[in-house]
Amino acid sequence: MALARSPSRLSAGDLCRLASDFTQEHGPAASDYAYRAVMRHEAQGEGERAYFWFLLLVLIGDILQHRIDPGAHPSLH
Repeated sequence: MALARSPSRLSAGDLCRLASDFTQEHGPAASDYAYRAVMRHEAQGEGERAYFWFLLLVLIGDILQHRIDPGAHPSLH
């Protein structure tokens, strides 16, 4: 099930590709960067931005632990 596309929404596939690209570029440090972004946006009261980075953080962790294949089509359960 994909989220509706709009300027403020990304599909699950879009999020996986973004997390994959971020992980390929930054390696294991990608988790640290995403975590710091979550904390910074939370501290600034920017809940939507913090949630976006939290989603990326979860996907980055799954990619680094080889729990998901970033090249495969995502399936949500």
